[in-house]
Amino acid sequence: MHMKTLSAVLPLLTPLLMSLTYPQTKKVDVVDDYHGTQVPDPFRWLEDDNAEDTKAWVKAQNEVTQSYLSGLPQREQIKKRLSDVWNYERFGLPSKEGGRYFFSRNSGLQNQSVLYVADTLESEARVLIDPNTFSKDGTVSLTETSVSEDGKKIVYGMSKGGSDWEEYRVRDVDSGKDLPDVIEWVKFSSASWAKDGSGFYYSRYPEPKSGTKLTAENKNQSLYFHKIGTPQSEDKKVYARPDKPDWGIHGFVTDDGKYLCLNLSEGTDPRNRFFYQSLEKPDAPVVELLPDFDAEYSLIDNVDGVFFFRTNQGAPRYRVIAIDIAKPERAAWKEIVPQSQNKLEGASMVGGQLFCEYLKDASSAVLAYDLNGKLVREVELPGIGSTGGFGGKRDETETFYAFTSFTQPTTMFRYDTASGKSTVWKKSAVKFDTDQFETQQIFVTSKDGTKVPVFVVGKKGFMTAGPRPCLLYGYGGFDISLTPSFSISRAIWMEMGGLYALANLRGGGEYGQEWHEAGTKLRKQNVFDDFIAAAEGLIERKLTTSPQLAIQGGSNGGLLVGACMAQRPELFGAALPAVGVMDMLRFHKFTIGWAWKSDYGSSEDAAEFKAIYAYSPLHNLKPGTRYPATMVTTADHDDRVVPAHSFKFAARLQECQAKDGPPVLIRIETSAGHGAGTALNKVIEETADEWAFLVKELGMKTE
Repeated sequence: MHMKTLSAVLPLLTPLLMSLTYPQTKKVDVVDDYHGTQVPDPFRWLEDDNAEDTKAWVKAQNEVTQSYLSGLPQREQIKKRLSDVWNYERFGLPSKEGGRYFFSRNSGLQNQSVLYVADTLESEARVLIDPNTFSKDGTVSLTETSVSEDGKKIVYGMSKGGSDWEEYRVRDVDSGKDLPDVIEWVKFSSASWAKDGSGFYYSRYPEPKSGTKLTAENKNQSLYFHKIGTPQSEDKKVYARPDKPDWGIHGFVTDDGKYLCLNLSEGTDPRNRFFYQSLEKPDAPVVELLPDFDAEYSLIDNVDGVFFFRTNQGAPRYRVIAIDIAKPERAAWKEIVPQSQNKLEGASMVGGQLFCEYLKDASSAVLAYDLNGKLVREVELPGIGSTGGFGGKRDETETFYAFTSFTQPTTMFRYDTASGKSTVWKKSAVKFDTDQFETQQIFVTSKDGTKVPVFVVGKKGFMTAGPRPCLLYGYGGFDISLTPSFSISRAIWMEMGGLYALANLRGGGEYGQEWHEAGTKLRKQNVFDDFIAAAEGLIERKLTTSPQLAIQGGSNGGLLVGACMAQRPELFGAALPAVGVMDMLRFHKFTIGWAWKSDYGSSEDAAEFKAIYAYSPLHNLKPGTRYPATMVTTADHDDRVVPAHSFKFAARLQECQAKDGPPVLIRIETSAGHGAGTALNKVIEETADEWAFLVKELGMKTE
């Protein structure tokens, strides 16, 4: 069904005559002292997700929300259109091991994509792992996959209900049957095979106490080696640092099988330490090659004892260096690819070449160099957009990459490293007219004069067509770059007549280390100022108006939305904060929250507390204020940003909303987590709810 049909169903979108009565949320007498400041926390009880009172509150809130959403006549029509367009074949990038190709495929509306294996690119592929068989409702997802060098065995991870916890299993590729090996209590890890296929390295945490699996702090990660055919209890602890419980320990074997490499992180700080151990000598010592924690060092590959790194050491926009481990002193380091005016987002070594992906105002460019740093060529991309891939081994002559943009679905290309020729491997055929849309990039001026880029996408001619409903999205944190990509949900939003805007805020990684650091700790307010400037810039250019403007973000982006709607409630017509960090005084007390101190700081520090308290969404809502129409979204299995953040924020927002103000809803998904691996049917349901909510609350007339 096309949108012409949908718009006929929704001619006027007259306001629905429904009264909202929110569940009564009890308040308790809890007050904390932060450096002499008394801070009440009356909804502290909602932090206990196992308590019967909390479960009853969740049930009552969901009933109010679903009652409201079910009264929106456009909801089912939007859901049907989303399902129709989402029903298209799509693929993941192939990888090659043992002469075989491994890749994911979704036939259309499968809840989880399926992993396939093929002997050649042209031969018929067969199903290797179908995560849709893991559960009846599609809520168990496939996470980590790692194939042995001979292509005969694969380690794969399973996540239940969207949790970050994974369970590893091992499958024989030829027979398609699982071996008896089972590995538990894995989180934030990957699996890396020994070169001979005898086993693999992985990282795990201690088993949490009963009943605390989704909330307890995750510390003391250790690296283990699992030998195939043995129980996990016999796994060898390869490296652990009980003296450094905050260290993340991630191990991997180099492609030549000669070294075990250790990336040692602290929380979400981009900086790391890099150690290695020779695998050619039994019980060889761990060599602390880069112990100073002074920069980010990402190993690209090693050639005859020379380690190539992408790093921001001495180069905030990153460069490529080479370190000969026989002469590791800094004076002997060689610069292979110097820093450029654009950020070096990623680098890989394939076919004897270095492939360097750069971001130019948040769009991709890829340059190929030889191992001495001489430019070979620029990879010709299909247009302005985002690319990723270029993986493989140093001696391979082929690699694969994906390209996408706001108006172009992801296309998979095979790239010949010798000739530089790209050929299409798989191209998705979406039942959607992408030619009717265009992308513009504008720059807005933030409060302190910083220029902030904003992508705006909509139907052709929107720059001069007058104001219309607009969805502004942002993140702004943890050195993460937001780049153009195709999205079915956003495509349907634009088909309905809306604009989509993506702001590249400080705190992200789009322009390198300095851009990231300008949005952290005591400077976090810069991120919110940038987002507010993006909103004002869209309004000033007459692309939208405040009553027509919605803001959206998830996780750290949920914090962004919560903080901005608290600071400038009159600027926005609607808000969609998802799985957000809303209680900035207590985020570090749950699961992996402590690791975010590198970006946020902590309420335990007096100066940082002052900065955090000034913007913490939960603590800056004021009674009697007219806040925008809001639908908070979270999930009961989110053990990244525990749902208590959203619970407490929604309760406080309902309490503070002006009596004649628009609705404040919270939508709590079941058997889902922070977002990754969520079943497609749940994604479609949630998107339909969000778009139907915005259509009504923004007074949107669909086209």
